Amino acid sequence: MQLVDDINKIHSPFTKAVITIGNFDGVHKGHQALLHKVRKKAKEIDGTAIAMTFEPHPLMVLKNGDHPPLITLYEQKVELLSREGLDVLIAVPFTLSFASITAHEFIQNILIKTIGMRAIVVGDDYSFGKNREGNVAFLKSHSSRYNYEVIIVDWKQISNSHGQRISSTLIREVVQSGQVESTPDLLGRYYQIRGKVVGGRNRGGKLLGFPTANIHLTDELCPKMGVYAVTVEINGEKHKGVANIGYSPTFDDHVFTVEVHVLDFDKNIYDRNIRVNFISRLRDEKKFSGISELSEQIEKDVAHAREILASIQ
Repeated sequence: MQLVDDINKIHSPFTKAVITIGNFDGVHKGHQALLHKVRKKAKEIDGTAIAMTFEPHPLMVLKNGDHPPLITLYEQKVELLSREGLDVLIAVPFTLSFASITAHEFIQNILIKTIGMRAIVVGDDYSFGKNREGNVAFLKSHSSRYNYEVIIVDWKQISNSHGQRISSTLIREVVQSGQVESTPDLLGRYYQIRGKVVGGRNRGGKLLGFPTANIHLTDELCPKMGVYAVTVEINGEKHKGVANIGYSPTFDDHVFTVEVHVLDFDKNIYDRNIRVNFISRLRDEKKFSGISELSEQIEKDVAHAREILASIQ
């Protein structure tokens, strides 16, 4: 997949471009349906399968940083989109100047003249351009003039949900409520956080008998506080583990941390970037009477996690 990080770097239109446009936060199953249609249409006309996204998220610019927590930051979003079989990903630097482009200018100057659009794939509530003046009807009204096709893809619904559609908003709610077991139905994968292992309070192994990796999060969306069965990706290898999110109330620290105990693992991973996939929530975070009771509970958590993770590859 070719990554274009600036529209001005496109020196000639792509061949029969088939494009979908969006923030693609999460690259969830709804987004995947759009991308699948793009690939299919591009194959039918021997064209170029393209997705356009924005960096940073438009709301960060339009609302001075006031935006919902992101499901996938830029690096992971590009990584996930690259797995979708696209020919090109255009990541537009989103600025107030870009936001001021009218819907007609966007179609004429960017989609047609610069990109060479022959078909656009969108959901039925898609909007674009200055003040969101462009929509599906607007796209269709200009399709004959500029010789392109508008393809509408129905929203992907959750299995057995009586019509509830998959959306980034729903995924945030699910993750923040701790229902991580549901994320594969929405994302096609378990929810993942990423971060660097940093120095902690050096008591996991010494005091509790369970050494932990303290993670400095780079992700914005964090699951609900509590204890989770997880898988941990370190240097491309996957391990099993138990994660604790919260304030360690037994120690009265009042400091928010994400700590992971990697099962059957004793290598030094300080200062390494790791990835943690949340498989199942085990329990709420709880204040125990002391170190002994906490250590006993962690031992139970580890045993419980091993049962859950036994079938996870």
